[in-house]
Amino acid sequence: MIDILLDATVRAGTPILFATLGALISERAGIINLGIEGLMLIGALAGFSAAHGCGSLSVGLLVAFVAAMAAGAIHALICVQLRGNQIVSGLALTMFGIGITALFGRGMVGLTIDGFSRIAIPGLSRLPLVGKAFFNQDAMIYSSFLLVAVIWLFFYRTRWGLNLRTVGENPAAADTCGVPVERYRFLAVAVGSGIVGLGGAYLSMAYTPMWIENMSAGRGWIAVALVIFACWSSPRAMLGAYLFGGITALQLRMQAMGTEISAHILQMLPYIGTILVLVISTLRLQKGAGQQPESLGLPYDREDRK
Repeated sequence: MIDILLDATVRAGTPILFATLGALISERAGIINLGIEGLMLIGALAGFSAAHGCGSLSVGLLVAFVAAMAAGAIHALICVQLRGNQIVSGLALTMFGIGITALFGRGMVGLTIDGFSRIAIPGLSRLPLVGKAFFNQDAMIYSSFLLVAVIWLFFYRTRWGLNLRTVGENPAAADTCGVPVERYRFLAVAVGSGIVGLGGAYLSMAYTPMWIENMSAGRGWIAVALVIFACWSSPRAMLGAYLFGGITALQLRMQAMGTEISAHILQMLPYIGTILVLVISTLRLQKGAGQQPESLGLPYDREDRK
């Protein structure tokens, strides 16, 4: 019973994990991206349509990444080059993603593909409790494990990662040291958006290998909250994503068992959890337990330096 619930937790949390990691990269550079929901939908539709048309899951993932990255580049152009309002631009990106996927996805509704299959790691997959959940999964889940480690190493063990964190903390100081602030911010938003698109692609190519309109179902907003909860740390983002994956898996399990609790109340659980996470995270930030990037949400213009 527990191993089945853990397995469902990991699978339900993986799309949120990809989305959180992508948002984390953007915010580390000082750019808020509220377009995560729209980017997930763009990645989901682009990946599914490419995989369905070409018969290749790898092509589907590549197309999902590129499509979401291109959409994120629009947000980067507005916020970095044009110094527009990051909140408004992000909300517009979400509405754009919802609208364009509903329009171009109408002909795809009901179609299915052969999604990613499980790959058991010899020996480890037979471990009690955690074997099936962590060592008998598909390639995208294994890739998410690797991505968490790569992002942490990038931020804390490479010069590029240090430059990116400096851009998010004090872009004027970074600029003085010769770091191209606008280039780092633009690339962070674009690459982060591509990773968010992979989260959407996981939904349509692995979790539920078919296209359903608005299939992200609010996961993008959960990812936005999880970035704060994780204190902009990729390992903590992983824990937070699986926390919400567990809530989702539990409410689905309870519905399947025929509980007397209203299905509407059970469906509210992930979003009630999001509110609680935001409250706890805000209190922690006020007490200094976590530190957000100092220049998060602030446009940078080198001519304004004093």
